[in-house]
Amino acid sequence: MSVRPCLFVVLAAGKGTRMKSSLPKVLHKVAGQSMLAHVLTTASRIEGGTIAVVAGPQMDAVATEAVRVVPGARIFEQSAQLGTADAVLAAKPALDEQDGGDVVVLFADTPLVRGEVIERLRAALDSGANIAVLGFRPKDPTGYGRLLIDDRGALTGIREEQDATAAERAIGLCNSGVMAFRVPRLSELLSRIGSANAKGEYYLTDAIEIARQQGLKATVVECDESDVLGVNTREQLAVAEGIWQARARSAFMRDGVTMVAPETVWLNFDTRIASDVSIEPNVIFGAGVTVEEGAQILGFCHIEGATIGKGARIGPFARFRPGARIGANVHIGNFVEVKNVTLGEGAKANHLSYLGDGSVGAGANIGAGTIFCNYDGYNKEKTEIGDGAFIGSNTSLVAPVKIGAGAYIGSGSVITKDVSPGALAIERSAQEERPGWAEKFRAVMSRRKAAQKR
Repeated sequence: MSVRPCLFVVLAAGKGTRMKSSLPKVLHKVAGQSMLAHVLTTASRIEGGTIAVVAGPQMDAVATEAVRVVPGARIFEQSAQLGTADAVLAAKPALDEQDGGDVVVLFADTPLVRGEVIERLRAALDSGANIAVLGFRPKDPTGYGRLLIDDRGALTGIREEQDATAAERAIGLCNSGVMAFRVPRLSELLSRIGSANAKGEYYLTDAIEIARQQGLKATVVECDESDVLGVNTREQLAVAEGIWQARARSAFMRDGVTMVAPETVWLNFDTRIASDVSIEPNVIFGAGVTVEEGAQILGFCHIEGATIGKGARIGPFARFRPGARIGANVHIGNFVEVKNVTLGEGAKANHLSYLGDGSVGAGANIGAGTIFCNYDGYNKEKTEIGDGAFIGSNTSLVAPVKIGAGAYIGSGSVITKDVSPGALAIERSAQEERPGWAEKFRAVMSRRKAAQKR
């Protein structure tokens, strides 16, 4: 069966004044990804879809983000914010090319809408409706447009709250703004919408009554309020983040990931976690993290840009920065920071170390307090540690430096030269002992303090 094409018109022209930000509202992030990118990603995964984004004047950053996420997206400008119908008509060339086909209007500040909800909306068109509107029943409908339903369940109109009667305001079924059309010459229908309302704007919602006057059918598809949560303030952004995180945690747990206290685990939109991974409380995943089967992430770890291999044990209180590549069965312990370092299978760094720029061979052991001295103020150099090497506690490895396979480094050393495989390297000053010095020192200091008090 052939896939019916669909044009998604994503409205992204809002300035977001209530966000109190110089950044366009739709570029604010949920789970590390812009709200616009969330909506575009959802739409792009629906087979047969093409995408048009409507941005405001001088919103080059919005256009750039749209094309980054969906390279084939077409960008249209709404020169003045005159309402949602005016915004959709800004994409008139794309609408006319789609004449009679499916058109779905989405909002870039509604980042939680799911693909299956959009598919249900389109299924209503397949069942005979010309227009399908996504509706929801909030606990408090104040501020939302109300969906007017007749005795047969057909949608007869949408009334904005400012224009609604007291009886209409008592209706609990509300308009999300998300609408699907299968209407010939849709742009002509939208052009008939006027602005005789409290705000003097061209409401897309007025398309319902105009369509019914033409003998077209309209219906409602209900969804959960969370699917159509709009974000206009920082508080609402935080609510959207919480909903996204809860959904993502549940999905991972259904797929075989253990989370001891899931509400304390924070994920990124691109986090990848395999089955039989266990995650303790207060773990944060930044961008670009993959965790392979059977790994253990102990509490209070912060991980970004890292790959964690099968059976690895991480934390507690470990920090991984971009480029950390942790092999199978590696142990990284408390207060260890890893940045741009590959650790081979079975390597260990269990305590209080900084590993930055380099490699650690399979089975190597990194003692407590080891530092990769990778930066000289101008350049970053690499430290390379061979398989099975043993690095004693409180060692500083001054890059660039290579430690051969099986080599031993004595505790407290500052290593500035390469060490041969199997060799022992020690760099310490000779220990000197002065009998009785401490007693004499205390006596001198006590006399000085006594003299100061006179």
